[in-house]
Amino acid sequence: MSASAAARSGDTKVVETDIPARLDRLTWNRFHTLVIVSLGITWVLDGLEVTLAGAVSGALKASPVLHFTNTDIGLAGTAYLFGAVTGALGFGWLTDRWGRKKLFFITLAVYLAASAATAFSWNLWSFILFRFLTGAGIGGEYTAINSTIQEFIPAKYRGRTDLIVNGSFWLGAALGAGGSVVLLDPAILSADWGWRVCFFIGAVLGLGILFLRTHVPESPRWLATHGQAEAGSAIVAEIETHMHDPAPPGEKLKTVKLTSRDHTPLREVFDTLFRVHRQRSLVGLVLMGAQAFFYNAVFFTYALVLSDFYKVPADKIGLYILPFAAGNFLGPVVLGPLFDSVGRKPMIALTYAGSGILLAASGYLFYIDALTATGQTIAWMAVFFVASAAAGSAYLTVGETFPLEVRALAIAVFYALGTGIGGATGPILFGALVETGSRSAVFGGYLAGSLVMVAAGLVQWRWGVASEGKSLEDIATPLSAVADPA
Repeated sequence: MSASAAARSGDTKVVETDIPARLDRLTWNRFHTLVIVSLGITWVLDGLEVTLAGAVSGALKASPVLHFTNTDIGLAGTAYLFGAVTGALGFGWLTDRWGRKKLFFITLAVYLAASAATAFSWNLWSFILFRFLTGAGIGGEYTAINSTIQEFIPAKYRGRTDLIVNGSFWLGAALGAGGSVVLLDPAILSADWGWRVCFFIGAVLGLGILFLRTHVPESPRWLATHGQAEAGSAIVAEIETHMHDPAPPGEKLKTVKLTSRDHTPLREVFDTLFRVHRQRSLVGLVLMGAQAFFYNAVFFTYALVLSDFYKVPADKIGLYILPFAAGNFLGPVVLGPLFDSVGRKPMIALTYAGSGILLAASGYLFYIDALTATGQTIAWMAVFFVASAAAGSAYLTVGETFPLEVRALAIAVFYALGTGIGGATGPILFGALVETGSRSAVFGGYLAGSLVMVAAGLVQWRWGVASEGKSLEDIATPLSAVADPA
């Protein structure tokens, strides 16, 4: 069966290809596992970075070289966040323009170098610079990796795979929590060496993953839209050699006609996002903003709640992250398959609204002082078992409901807006509420987070897209698609 055919009309090259259909008919094989391991490590690294940044704050203040204050640590956290947003936007644009493979090498290299450099910081401003660059690498990874994974994974597995990959953030969080307990012990490493080794761990992990990624090819879908359908078809043919049920002779698959282009003008990008698909953009923004507010509000202040209200010693906080992280990872693993079988609209709406209701219930138990530190952790485990699947579905939604030519930048734009709106305000608000020492004030914050999640669930139920089991090209027609004459 011919994989593609090309015809020229003037200077325009029109390609007819069955690449999307061939990718979607694949059964799961070792190639898909390679993609998930070598690319999905991004979220493990981010979880490691975020957790270490919180865990080493005391060590940074005690460092005989740095002598950081609480304000200095806050500035460093802001620099990492600003770097992530900047990296997502810049690298997201380049991912759609230059290709997935180039960028997932570049972004990992930026992360690796910056994380290693952080370990050698000599003052506040060097530390802030390296944290900004580390964040830029991670932000760029979000866009390059999410788009690549979605374009490789067959439609019937796409939902659960995306959720599990995003949930792997918490494997990194658990690694960071466990590692910090050991590496920050002054009996093992001195005050100025423990935090340096913590940051160096990320660079070592990144180096190993850099090698694995050499075996991941460019997205065949991206190649097809850039006039390289034959190269894309060859990649799919190689993946097909791993199938247990090869295509029967003479099988006819659906094709799509595409006009090749070397890039998509920014004006067309933003016209697509904010005019043509403005309803989808609203849904994506609401989902991204709600989960960012919800997660950052609780996760960045959980240590304060444990220490201020439950009197948990600072050096024991990391132990409470481990069960919390387990709940967050198991949620997408257990609930993920339902996003492909039951469907996107009901499951996304249910997990958003459900996690909001659970937070309100656990917040009430906190308010009436009915929980111990262990009980509070168990309550958070239940809340985020559901919320983790909801948060992952925000990235899934934004990635699969926009055309291929703008997919990476769409992820970047809504990640940046969601992080700016929800991610930045949540920790500030909840930090101030915890500072009051009032359980009722903190409960009020939990209720606010609950309402935001329930509202996002209702938005998804009303305007979300039922994209389960569908080809990416059927969910969002490529901008370069050529319509057949009537």
